[in-house]
Amino acid sequence: MNGEELREARLQRGWTQQQAAARLGITQAYLSMAERGRRMLPPVLARKAVEVLHASPTALPLREGWVSPASDGDKLRSELAGLGYPGFAHVRGRVRHNPAEVLLNALNQSELDTRVVEGLPWLAFTYADLDWDWTVQNAKLGDLQNRLGFVATLASRLGTWQSSDKSCDDPRSRRLKEYAAVLDRSRLAKEDTLCHDSLTETERKWLRANRPAEAAHWNLLTDVKVENLPHGRT
Repeated sequence: MNGEELREARLQRGWTQQQAAARLGITQAYLSMAERGRRMLPPVLARKAVEVLHASPTALPLREGWVSPASDGDKLRSELAGLGYPGFAHVRGRVRHNPAEVLLNALNQSELDTRVVEGLPWLAFTYADLDWDWTVQNAKLGDLQNRLGFVATLASRLGTWQSSDKSCDDPRSRRLKEYAAVLDRSRLAKEDTLCHDSLTETERKWLRANRPAEAAHWNLLTDVKVENLPHGRT
């Protein structure tokens, strides 16, 4: 969480610096310096600020040296539920992590529940203001740019898919298209799956012939289409 995000979150709550500082357990002088970028909030305090000020989870601190932890389906479902994904509204024990980390951790898995995969375009669209520079950089380090590019491409279409005004140019869609184009410049020629590496050769052959154009462009073996996503929009 940078100073501008901190200040905007405080103003959204209608609090003075003194009121916000009291709730955060810091001095008004420290908060003032943090809002002006003269003090960095340590991760623990940044997380508290997001919770207390009801700020977007995109303001949660990101790890500089990202290494994807082992993530099972239950953990990813609880993370998506914590970020408001309707498909897992029934899930208990929700946790809130930065959407950028959740997205990248999911895409780094060799096997994912189809329901989790279907939630990733929703995640990218809903939190299109996530730190895409961090996400793209770490995706490239893990050779995940094709998977991320495909998800960003699907997400960019969610702004108009169910809208009555098909000419509407949602700012989130514009941002997603911008970063899909960035990823396209480093697109890998190697064939990949969308987190379903256990596909049999028969399944792979069928998908090569029947996958949607977006999947073919990103060299992915998947039949996921934006029109078939269960929760297409926020």
